[in-house]
Amino acid sequence: MARLRKAVIPAAGFGTRFLPFAKAVPKELIPLVDKPVLQYVVEEAAACGIEEILLVISRGKESLLNVFAPAPELEKQLAAKNRLGEIASIRELAGKIKFSHVYQEQLNGLGGAILCAEKFAAGEPFAILNGDTVMDSGSGVPVLGQLIEVFEKTSSSVMALEKVPRELFDRYGIAAGREVFPGVIEVEQLVEKPDPEDAPGDLAVAARYVYTPELFDCIRHTAPGKGGEIQLPDATRLLMERGSRVFGRVVDGKRYDIGDKLSFLKATVEFGLRRPEFAANFSSWLVEAARRTEEGKNV
Repeated sequence: MARLRKAVIPAAGFGTRFLPFAKAVPKELIPLVDKPVLQYVVEEAAACGIEEILLVISRGKESLLNVFAPAPELEKQLAAKNRLGEIASIRELAGKIKFSHVYQEQLNGLGGAILCAEKFAAGEPFAILNGDTVMDSGSGVPVLGQLIEVFEKTSSSVMALEKVPRELFDRYGIAAGREVFPGVIEVEQLVEKPDPEDAPGDLAVAARYVYTPELFDCIRHTAPGKGGEIQLPDATRLLMERGSRVFGRVVDGKRYDIGDKLSFLKATVEFGLRRPEFAANFSSWLVEAARRTEEGKNV
């Protein structure tokens, strides 16, 4: 199996959970402190040796293409003020990664978005990183890197998994199977957004994947599921039915779904507190704000 060097970032959705903001700005550009979510996702891919990234976008979301594109006038002004360090991280990524894009003309789910990447993959294995989700592994191996480790052992498709409480089962694909390595299962059951009583387990698919190219034909032969969309778990089940092994890695890391408002607020606080230049003042303000809120409840 070829070395994994390509990644797809699906980013065509309208971000309806973040309206009205997402009407003007793609949810993938929501900032965590001073970096857009998309940059965190690309940084994770770059840290794992990814060389080429395909952005799957929809009409009206072309601003996503500008994040890593050259900006000569801006750079000229920043250089004159000795402030190029403010965009150094973006310039570095643009030098490491070859970016391309494709339009998802019909918004028919994640499966439909991935099918748009078939020409880009060109018969190679590829990673998928949801463009609105930050995976934080602290100082350890990036989440995508944890999947790549399993892929290199098995030459098979791998999904990131995390344990979720029962009340969240109907928000995710839920997987179950037998453990083959510590923290790694061979997937035997996979259900998209099940009712809690129908869930095969408590492991949710967690926004990062590595797939072999056989997935594309499975997507083509997958009928639309819930919401009239082509669901990636449904295509993955077909992949398994055709004899391909699929593994799940219970990842060491924390997921922040930035398309969810509460998750975004939590991420903003946690990432803000990591910044040494204002962590102390921010922490003090949070304590004081919580005190005032609690006092207001008791009035």
